[in-house]
Amino acid sequence: MIRLALLRHGHTEWNRAGRIQGRSDIPLDAAARAELAVQALPAPWDTADLWSSPLQRAAETARLVSGREPRCAPELTEMFWGEWEGRHGLDLKAEPDSGFRDIEQWGWDYRPPGGESPAEVWARIEPWLAGLRHDTVAVCHIGIMRMILARACGWDFDGPAPFRIKRNRLFIVEADDARLTPLADPVRLIKREAAP
Repeated sequence: MIRLALLRHGHTEWNRAGRIQGRSDIPLDAAARAELAVQALPAPWDTADLWSSPLQRAAETARLVSGREPRCAPELTEMFWGEWEGRHGLDLKAEPDSGFRDIEQWGWDYRPPGGESPAEVWARIEPWLAGLRHDTVAVCHIGIMRMILARACGWDFDGPAPFRIKRNRLFIVEADDARLTPLADPVRLIKREAAP
């Protein structure tokens, strides 16, 4: 059995503005860097294998909280939102013909125009997950975390999610062959000890 701890990257300017990022490679903002610089992975996660999405906001978050360089996996890149990347979700919601809907009404096969469906995202994550051999921290994106937690919780994007993804917390799942089991409570990052 392997344990996988999922950590969402820190804030970016686009996050704070409510813009859809997807694969757009937006960096952390200064406030996120300052916040993450004083946080660290708690034991035993501080010595676990460390992976991240190749997007700079995830890779930098991984470096800041671990003090080491992550291995990057393209499979952990955020879901592609196609034509909606860079747009404000509230604007799309207000446009009757946009086709935009909340993720709780997607199902596994809904796809933003020119983007990826949850099923397609899961198809690229699953082989990476199956290849893990040791307990692992993966610093990634809310979309990637939703796919893994949805599988672990049996949620089909058909109503309120049985989890709420917050920043600065590790969401842990146990992987036993193809079976994923979520641990009940996320684990908070810890405050980094000041250098003597």
